[in-house]
Amino acid sequence: MNQEQQELLPVLTAEEQRVLGCLIEKSRTTPDYYPMTLNSLTAACNQKSSRKPVVDYDEETVVLALDSLKKKKLISTVTGGGSRVVKYKHNFAIHFPVVPSDLAILCLLLLRGPQTPGEINTNSGRLYEFESIEEVVENLERLSSGDMPYVVQLSKRPGQKEARYAHLLGGEIDIDDEDIFPEEPARRNVGELEQRLSVVEQELAELKDAFNKLMKELMG
Repeated sequence: MNQEQQELLPVLTAEEQRVLGCLIEKSRTTPDYYPMTLNSLTAACNQKSSRKPVVDYDEETVVLALDSLKKKKLISTVTGGGSRVVKYKHNFAIHFPVVPSDLAILCLLLLRGPQTPGEINTNSGRLYEFESIEEVVENLERLSSGDMPYVVQLSKRPGQKEARYAHLLGGEIDIDDEDIFPEEPARRNVGELEQRLSVVEQELAELKDAFNKLMKELMG
């Protein structure tokens, strides 16, 4: 792979990373509500669960990120199905040679920051069912090698058993920076509760869309 091809890996802002990560996540966890409306996507970006850091984006911020991602051909818009509401979907796997397990890892790193293999195995949930931590490690090694790596292994911190991995979609990072999203203990029951909460938040956002549409029809 030549230098020109290596430069195709996008460098995304924090807002673009969050929006792209949410689209990837919801395409797997709530397919019935995907592609996503602007309202539901904004709610997904601002989730209190499964997000680090937690943000409070307004729709304008999300729209600006979507516009930029569209120029980079990482997302596209869709309409139809009896609705004129514009919806959004990601195109990452179309432009980059990643398999579902790779995409699940990148999604987690985009939404949660650096993770250890154990955390990825615990938090992957409905994104992808890894058979073992060893399988996660194999995927991480593949993603961090080659002419165009997608992730990088960070230096271990004192007392840390597992190394963390970070994505490279935000450009080069300092692998020795100990302050990059300090890790949190990973507990399977917490991960499961976060997944359930994210589904509820998604459904509430869709119900709000439906209610607003109904009110417009009644007022019209």
